[in-house]
Order: sequence, then structure tokens, then C-alpha cells
Amino acid sequence: MTLAIGVGDLVAVTATVRRRIDDERVSVSVANYDCQQSIRSYDFALSIRTKVQRGDQIELAGEVTRIDGETVTIDLGPLVTVEIDTVRLIERSRSVRR
Repeated sequence: MTLAIGVGDLVAVTATVRRRIDDERVSVSVANYDCQQSIRSYDFALSIRTKVQRGDQIELAGEVTRIDGETVTIDLGPLVTVEIDTVRLIERSRSVRR
């Protein structure tokens, strides 16, 4: 099943917390993406910052920058390419109409 998403849409992908690096950063693993990512934990709500632990599922949101068949590239800080079935549409980009 493919979603009707386009470049510029805001989407979310689920990531698993692998470990806490320090008070400000956590290492996460994104499904269908082979590299671990280090993200700032203060990008999230205070309750998530203080309680996030190894194995927790968090949702990362970013803008779609490219679509290639069954894969989508999302700007999550670094560009992350995942399968289109692993993303959830949050908000559709609206083009300016004249």
C-alpha cells in the first residue's frame, strides 16, 4: 500500500531508542534504515526528555525531500531514506494557488 504523499509533506517515522549518549543526546534506530542516528533529546517534550529509555518507541517528524518509487527521503536533521510504508502522513503541503 502506498500513501498519497508528496515532496514537502510533513511525515512521521517511528524510531527505537538504542541508548542515551548524554543528557542532551540519544542514539536511535529507524526502521528500514541501516545507520543509527544520534538526536538531541531536548527536541522533544520535557516528559519524553526525562523518561526516554532504551527500547522506547519515539516518533520523529520531518519534511519529505524526495520520493523514489517505494522509498522516501525525509529531512530529520540528517536525510534519512526509508520505505514508504513506514511513514505516516501528518500534514499535506499546500501549494499556493493564484
